Amino acid sequence: MHNTGADGTAADGGPGSADHAPHADHVDHVFLSLERELAVFLRRARASSGEMAREVHPDLEPAAYGLLVRLADIGAQRATDLAGFFGVGKATMSRQLHALEDLGLVAREPDPADGRAVLVRITDEGRERFSRVREGRRAQYARRLAAWDRTEVADLARLLHRLNAEQEGECC
Repeated sequence: MHNTGADGTAADGGPGSADHAPHADHVDHVFLSLERELAVFLRRARASSGEMAREVHPDLEPAAYGLLVRLADIGAQRATDLAGFFGVGKATMSRQLHALEDLGLVAREPDPADGRAVLVRITDEGRERFSRVREGRRAQYARRLAAWDRTEVADLARLLHRLNAEQEGECC
């Protein structure tokens, strides 16, 4: 049995409570808190991406760092596939890839599956620079989360994966 408040909603947070079914003029504090924490997380992630980009190469744009992540994780890709993955136009992708190519971090090569197409791959130098920075970042995570139980870290990773998968339409 639920305790019911003066407004007819359950006072214990159960079904029918303000936390489950907010009225149009009611702020759902659970989602407000989530929004605030995600905003802080995203702000820090953008700043961190810029720092890591500069560590890979002083002239690397922060937005282009994500391209290195994708190419290191997935392997060679067509520029159009990269543009689709990042949700940017072909011109933006082309500009970022040219900048990475000029820095010696990526190279273009013919697509063996389609001689008309070109694949973009991370170069050996790009992989070495990127791997050094990524390993440093992982060590930083380990230091910052040293007080956390490994199960908590795994839970956080699992929940972030679920959130990302749902945003990509891959889940639920």
